[in-house]
Amino acid sequence: MGIETEYGISVPGQPNANPMVLSGDVVTTYAASRGIRPAQASWDYADEAPLRDARGFDMGRGVAHPSQLTDVEDPTMANVVLTNGARLYVDHAHPEYSSPEVTNPRDGVVWDKAGELVMREAVARLATMPPGVNLYKNNTDGKGQSYGTHENYLMSRRTPFSRIIAQLTPFFVVRQVMCGSGRVGIGVDSRTIGYQLAQRSDFFETEVGLETTLKRPIINTRDEPHAVADLYRRLHVILGDANHCDVANLLKLGATSLVLGMIEDDWLTSATTDLTVRQPVRALQTVSHDPTLQATIELADGRTVRGVELLRTYHELAARWVDDRLGGDVDDDTAEVLRWWNTVLTALEGDPMDARRWVDWVAKLSVLEGYRERDSLGWGDPRLKAVDIQWSDVRADRGLANRLAATGRVEVLVPEAEAARAMDEAPEDTRAWFRGACLRKFPDAVMAASWDSVVVELPGERALQRIPILEPLRGTKDAVGDLVEGAPDIRSLLASLAAADGRGD
Repeated sequence: MGIETEYGISVPGQPNANPMVLSGDVVTTYAASRGIRPAQASWDYADEAPLRDARGFDMGRGVAHPSQLTDVEDPTMANVVLTNGARLYVDHAHPEYSSPEVTNPRDGVVWDKAGELVMREAVARLATMPPGVNLYKNNTDGKGQSYGTHENYLMSRRTPFSRIIAQLTPFFVVRQVMCGSGRVGIGVDSRTIGYQLAQRSDFFETEVGLETTLKRPIINTRDEPHAVADLYRRLHVILGDANHCDVANLLKLGATSLVLGMIEDDWLTSATTDLTVRQPVRALQTVSHDPTLQATIELADGRTVRGVELLRTYHELAARWVDDRLGGDVDDDTAEVLRWWNTVLTALEGDPMDARRWVDWVAKLSVLEGYRERDSLGWGDPRLKAVDIQWSDVRADRGLANRLAATGRVEVLVPEAEAARAMDEAPEDTRAWFRGACLRKFPDAVMAASWDSVVVELPGERALQRIPILEPLRGTKDAVGDLVEGAPDIRSLLASLAAADGRGD
């Protein structure tokens, strides 16, 4: 699994500044600080297929929106691979950090927080280069534009996509109750006054689809596995918010992974009554618009439930499924997710403000209510929108979320020192380790990389060599660490990898 986040970008006092140029400055400035030349460690587009649809067809390039053509290299856009296995690039006029692949939710939080520190360092370095720039880990500018925080989950190709749609959609409608980041304003342009749970919910228009920047769907159908296509699919999730609270971020990844496990196992089909939600898009927005958590949504069988109640049903099903499949042999990661899921839901089921240490929208609301009470502000006051933006400021001394964490007012699961190490070090238990290790040890030889390949140049040879890494759990430190560390040059590494592959290692 992994998280990719587009960061909001601005130059204070210069509303007409070019965000594409500024985003490029963010990428190139950070890359230079790590000794990475963009032209050297660029992205390998060979296996990209953004128009392939999981429902069994390809969208024609002639009818696709230009923003969907992510398989075409734009030489004007900065695009680098980092030694921690992540991708840092310009996407739709935003700097984006795509974390390396990880195998558990806590590591997902670690390398997502590493991305925050990457952006913070870029801001600090650009502060000395007029006009400077600032970045925000959020999902809307409050004026009608939204930008994504996407998740990716490796799944079995055997799981029918129709089952994923049917059984995941209700969960996504209500997941925002514990994972939403909160937003001042209702509607895509925030024209209606008020406060809501999630930043992204008002920007969704349909239930299922291939698009990500227009006609946004609750279930995205992009079928681009970045792995062995016959075995795997990559579920691309575009619904989520950018989280600052570690617990909410952990639950976003962990609870979703558990629900996907139940779907792969076909557990939900026989273990419960139908949880299908009528009019999911409307229900998504109904849930988001009610911070009291009292609003109800209608299920297909005619029942009405509150979002927190449906989320509790999913938690109970997950706990039963884990007990049935693992019994007393539950791994620590699964146990942690189930424990926090129950703790957060219990708080939200009572007084939602009791969850302010763990849930972004509640923590933000508590800060906003403080300003409202102190200065007698209505929800339409522009000062509250300014506080909303300042919440997500990546700077340690200016971002309100960062200041709450520093003063112990929100739960911190991943210390900043751990995230700082992850800025340069890749996860050791996925192929991201091999990608990062090649960049670290053979920087002059690596010409490009992607999630499933590393492209290298051998001295004296005109043709580049592509090293495929289609299996996400190969290329780990345990599997190839000795080969990489023992190779004096890139040619020796290729020879050692070929010999190991011939032995079936």
